[in-house]
Amino acid sequence: MFGIQYLKSAPTQYVIHHRNGRVKRAGAGLAFFYYQPTSSIAVVPIASADVPFIFNEITSDYQPVTVQGQFTYRIGNPQLLASLLNFTVKKSLDRYVSDDREKLPQRLVNLIQILARAEIQAMPLRKVIHASDEISAAVLQNLKGHESLMALGIEALALSIQAIKPTPEMARALEAEARESLLRQADEAIYDRRNSAVEQERRIKENELNTEIAVEEKKRQIRETKVEADLAVEAKEQQVREARLAGSIHLEEERQSLVKARTENARIEADIQAYAVEASLRPLRELPPDVLQLLSAQSLDPRLMVSMALKEIAHNASKIGNLNISPELLETLMAKGEK
Repeated sequence: MFGIQYLKSAPTQYVIHHRNGRVKRAGAGLAFFYYQPTSSIAVVPIASADVPFIFNEITSDYQPVTVQGQFTYRIGNPQLLASLLNFTVKKSLDRYVSDDREKLPQRLVNLIQILARAEIQAMPLRKVIHASDEISAAVLQNLKGHESLMALGIEALALSIQAIKPTPEMARALEAEARESLLRQADEAIYDRRNSAVEQERRIKENELNTEIAVEEKKRQIRETKVEADLAVEAKEQQVREARLAGSIHLEEERQSLVKARTENARIEADIQAYAVEASLRPLRELPPDVLQLLSAQSLDPRLMVSMALKEIAHNASKIGNLNISPELLETLMAKGEK
């Protein structure tokens, strides 16, 4: 009524009330009455806002890429921005009389594209498509201190690049190259597995051969140990035999010494006996044979005396003419001989 209006703004809306060319009140979340014919109201949203963007750029190896992301910002100095862009509303807080506020996101996207271009054109395609985080961090760092944003009173909050994509033809080429590389890696993995299997088989064979060699070595050591033991036993037995032989030799030497001693003793005894016999017979040796014969006849058998007589007759056979021996005498001698 009579041009008087009531305005109530949200905490995320910065209201600037101009009247007669001067700022009467300004602030966020204001509620007041104003006279519409002489008042001008500017509402600047100070809440954080997201600006999606997508643009094309060229890499250092002259390959086109598409950059897609999102920029988050807020208006830190709404009075400064209101002095540069028209945020005037009419009758309602969301009915702007100008489209200047819609131009602000495009200005920000243009600034982001300029800063991102410097980063993208310094990298080749292969590196660019994997450097989204690096590029977004570098662009955000440059945005925070950029004079264009400071002139607009805008604060950069975040910048994220969701994707950096090459053209479909280049993507297929890279995919083919990557696929071939993966296939080569798969083939190499198969070859490596085969080589590993062969190597493992070789190691198993080597281990088996080494085990056989070790077993044969142990067997050889056992045989050598047995031979050494046999040699040791043989040496001991040889020593025993040598000791026995030495004992036998010593015993034979002792026996030889004993025999020599006995022989010597026997010889001495024989010499003594011979000397005794010789000494005892020496007186008889001096006697005449007839006397000796007579002496021996005294103790002889009558038959012996007869035989001696016959012997004596035989010595003097040339002097005897006839000799008669009666059969009775011979029979008597023979009968006594049989008895």
